[in-house]
Amino acid sequence: MSLKWIDTLDIAIELDETRPEVDPKFVNFVDLRQWVMGLDDFEDDPEHCGERILEAIQLAWMEEKEE
Repeated sequence: MSLKWIDTLDIAIELDETRPEVDPKFVNFVDLRQWVMGLDDFEDDPEHCGERILEAIQLAWMEEKEE
């Protein structure tokens, strides 16, 4: 399965699994973007990413941490 920027929940789950020690509330968007692009299953154009997408990923990740 390849991940695209719009797969915010799936990306959040992957980030939670690969970076369990990170509190997503304190992640800056520069790091978040790099971490997403570094995921094994991620295959999308880096230019298709904007602040709104990163914010959606961060919010989904915070919700994932709460579960």
